[in-house]
Amino acid sequence: MSDSPSTPPVVVDVWCDLQCPDCHRAQDDIRALRERYGSRIELRLRHFPLEKNRHAFAAAQAAEEAAVQGRGREYAEALLARTGELSRRGEEVLVELAQELDLDAEEFDTSLVDGRHILVVDADQAEGKALGVTGTPTYVVDGVRLDGGVSQEGLRGRIEEIADRLLAAVPEA
Repeated sequence: MSDSPSTPPVVVDVWCDLQCPDCHRAQDDIRALRERYGSRIELRLRHFPLEKNRHAFAAAQAAEEAAVQGRGREYAEALLARTGELSRRGEEVLVELAQELDLDAEEFDTSLVDGRHILVVDADQAEGKALGVTGTPTYVVDGVRLDGGVSQEGLRGRIEEIADRLLAAVPEA
């Protein structure tokens, strides 16, 4: 197996609701996967705001604005650590978090008002539905959907099995 830059990483789409406590708990597995595989795995946040979480759609838009400002992953992780606060206090938490991370909070506020990231969130959600995603977190790796909304138990191991198989199949450079 080659770890050269030409070796494509294993892509894991992580369908997430940024107001979901289960998605917050899944962060330990995501960190462990990043630590184990480094650049050999690409964990992509995909938005799947659930209707039951009132602020999830706005949170997804805010995460997209953070990505535009170069800190998408950091923002999403910090927001997932505050799912309870987001549930209680609402969308003001989104702008406050941007300020805490030294992002352009005024631009965050504007982006939530003008809806510039709605199409990205809608597209993610539509793709998730087409793939059979019904809850969060849900992982899709090599066409295999793994539903973590019921239980995270064993999912990281299953992702590692698929990733190891895919990485082992890459021919030497």
